[in-house]
Amino acid sequence: MSTSTKKDIVRGKRYTAEEKSKIISFVESHNAANGRGGQSVASNKYGVSQFTISTWLKGAGKTKRISKADRNGKIGGNIQTKLATLLTLGQDILKLEKELSIKSAKFNSIKSSL
Repeated sequence: MSTSTKKDIVRGKRYTAEEKSKIISFVESHNAANGRGGQSVASNKYGVSQFTISTWLKGAGKTKRISKADRNGKIGGNIQTKLATLLTLGQDILKLEKELSIKSAKFNSIKSSL
């Protein structure tokens, strides 16, 4: 017969939706930057088993692996990644166009003074 009481039994921790989404977003960002390994890093960082994180990712539909072609310049992945990339590229283009127009005006003013 066991001498332990019902209180001595340790049960698994229940995670809130906020904790799950925080860990899932960490795994996604790590995998986007490094290609893989997000689950093990998150497991060590947050103290959650890799199996639990894997289950959360499967439930969220986030289990697609990123290929080398995607990591090496080809833009792939989901629509949010593509939209974020388009946004940053658009901002860079606007900044460069503004800089180009300033330099072009300066060039034309010096050219006309000759």
